[in-house]
Amino acid sequence: MKRIALLLAVQLLFVGVWAQDCDEALYKKAEEIHRKYLTIDTHNDSAMYFNHPGDKYSVSKGQVSFPMMEQGGLDAAFFAIFLDQGPLRESSRDSVYQVAMEEIRMFKEYVAKRSDQAAFATSPEDLYKLKKQGKRAVVLALENGYGVGLDLAKVDSFYHAGCRYITLCHNYTNDLCDASRYENPNGHGGLSEFGKEVVARMNELGMLVDASHASTSTLYDIIKLSKAPIFASHSSVRAIKNHPRNLTDQEIKDIAATGGVIQIATGRWCLTDAPKSETRIVHLVDHIDHIKNLVGPEHIGLGTDFDGGGGMVDFQDCTKMKDLTVELLRRGYTEKELEMFWGGNFIRVWKQTIKVAEEMAKNKK
Repeated sequence: MKRIALLLAVQLLFVGVWAQDCDEALYKKAEEIHRKYLTIDTHNDSAMYFNHPGDKYSVSKGQVSFPMMEQGGLDAAFFAIFLDQGPLRESSRDSVYQVAMEEIRMFKEYVAKRSDQAAFATSPEDLYKLKKQGKRAVVLALENGYGVGLDLAKVDSFYHAGCRYITLCHNYTNDLCDASRYENPNGHGGLSEFGKEVVARMNELGMLVDASHASTSTLYDIIKLSKAPIFASHSSVRAIKNHPRNLTDQEIKDIAATGGVIQIATGRWCLTDAPKSETRIVHLVDHIDHIKNLVGPEHIGLGTDFDGGGGMVDFQDCTKMKDLTVELLRRGYTEKELEMFWGGNFIRVWKQTIKVAEEMAKNKK
């Protein structure tokens, strides 16, 4: 009996050592991947926290900083200038535009004070250049087209301020389109006529049209109208978590058919019905697997929504990016698939969006 117990103990010890060796090998491989390939998070709300650190917030904050990005092996991120939805009247439209521009000014000042750590980027080439320099790449985005109001020239203003995508709406209908979270029976039925002009202008500028937060009718109007691939900056899979912000399988297929990409969001709200204390990286990777199996590995990426409701127990902040890579490796993702997931897919869409703008400009001459 003692001999059997001893043999079992030796076996358990062997299994434990083997598992530890496997984990170490996977982590070593993850570190190599993060060194070799460009890694991008296409959505966080950290700029607003940096601008107003003393405010009270309803979600976890402090999930992103430039040193934390470096520690986690994250090269680049899109920092959203988030706008709360307000009244659809002229005075409110003008004031929210001024608020957005002031937030951009403040955030630019914040980054300038940390120029040894990070710099702004406005093109795919900038991201690769900054990775070589060992700096974090910061790209601006506008979350909620409410800031555009009814003035098409403001799209240009946001582009020239550095924003490279606009999330057309947030949780409520605005002047551009209907939202998915709280659909308005008296809304536009998708894109408004002005919203269609905004999408067309974004195509002309080479600005990514972000379909996250958009209603199904809005999404299909974007697919019908946009000459560039469709992009969702932070959305997940409705077949796994039934939430109006998540995408149905058919929507995922139709976005992929445009050559587009779905950047998977994080956090219990979009990933699982499990308690928040039990929500982990494995739930996130279930969503990644689902899209890979549905439309292929060319149409997935990451948009964490950090500092805006994102994160899980073992993925609390951007220092944990390599842990996600380890889980993807465990599930058999190849190095090529990880290169695509971490940035290759999104860069393809961004470059194609710029190419569309260049072709439109040539055709105008």
